[in-house]
Amino acid sequence: MGAGRFIAAGILAGAATAFARRKLDEKVAEGRLGGAATWTRTNHRGEPISLLEGPAVTVGLVAGAAVGGGDAPGATAFATAAAGAFGLVDDIAEDTSVRTKGLRGHLGALREGRLTTGGLKVLGISGSALVAAAVGTRRTGSAFGHLVDVGLNGALIGGTANLINLFDLRPGRALKAGAAASLPFMLGGAGATGAVLGAAAAAAPGDLGEQDMLGDGGANALGALVGSQIAFGTSRAVRWTALAGVVGLMLASEKISFSKVIAGNEWLNKIDMLGRRPVEPAPVTEPGPVTSGVRSTSASDPMGSPGA
Repeated sequence: MGAGRFIAAGILAGAATAFARRKLDEKVAEGRLGGAATWTRTNHRGEPISLLEGPAVTVGLVAGAAVGGGDAPGATAFATAAAGAFGLVDDIAEDTSVRTKGLRGHLGALREGRLTTGGLKVLGISGSALVAAAVGTRRTGSAFGHLVDVGLNGALIGGTANLINLFDLRPGRALKAGAAASLPFMLGGAGATGAVLGAAAAAAPGDLGEQDMLGDGGANALGALVGSQIAFGTSRAVRWTALAGVVGLMLASEKISFSKVIAGNEWLNKIDMLGRRPVEPAPVTEPGPVTSGVRSTSASDPMGSPGA
């Protein structure tokens, strides 16, 4: 039964992702959905890149989650769809003139009475994760114990949605991170793993080829599905351990650059570069004459700049 769900969810998620991506591209080419300008961004190379991968992957993940079975397929599909929707709002409606970065920045804006699109995303994903947890968490003990489980599962779903999004800074990185996070929990949710791998396989060529990026919408949806897989398919001890890891990594991200850590580790860097275009070295400029105490410098390291 587990193998059947894995295969069915993978095939459906991959097919739905590819179909949705093609249809979205057709509509945008016709000038609908806001046109190409709404969905085009600039990546770390300074090249145009499409955000259409995000909603396409969300469609694939939701379809795969719905047929993947498990303990709470409906709650999993809902959490995945909601995370993708709130992330997409942040992708296309963010006010870049007053851009607020990071979870701390958005929460700080909320404390000041400003609701950014990122703040709306945090509230929306957190709320929908709690709703999904309330619906999908089975009661196995006392009312208080059940309430704790609901809070734990909601935090795990919302936190994982945010964590996977933090990896969407280089081609294919978030897809690889989502697949790697899903595989260890396959026994507790084979259908969810199939959905993740199927959608990732369909999206990988465009993502690794630097034509598409997940954006917040796709990465949040991917993380919510992985979080739901853990929340609804593993023991309480595993869930607490997973939540501690998720929170620890999110806190670390406020101080440490994941890109620099990955680039500085031989094996992590090899995995990160697998299937990607080579990173072009920064051009080196010859030292020139010093004028007013200022010397010419080379371009900044592309690994230190944000982008897909």
